[in-house]
Amino acid sequence: MSEPLEKANLADLSSFVTKDGSTIRELAGPAWTAARNQSVAEATVAPGGETAEHFHPITEEIYFFLAGAGRMRLGEREGPVRAGDCVVIAPGTPHKLWNPGRERLVLLCCCAPAYSDADTVMTGR
Repeated sequence: MSEPLEKANLADLSSFVTKDGSTIRELAGPAWTAARNQSVAEATVAPGGETAEHFHPITEEIYFFLAGAGRMRLGEREGPVRAGDCVVIAPGTPHKLWNPGRERLVLLCCCAPAYSDADTVMTGR
């Protein structure tokens, strides 16, 4: 008999709040999976909520929006985001999300290397 797959299901995961204020459920990362150089998590911004602007000196991120609509600031650029959009965030680029809507803004956040609070710098903006 073969070994079972290493997998996670969102329904089984506990959430936590990151330094930027988003609610996260980590699907894969070095803390508990074979992933060593990346992580992927579901992030949620509540209706009427926002994240604190921040950047990651080392980490590159990709946001893929699954549900809802909002706004995003990426460096000096700002614009709408919605389900189906994909945004690449280069290391060192300040970024922030707003959710002015009535439903949750939900996205997958892929980080390489894996997400770390130690690599999160708040801008105060």
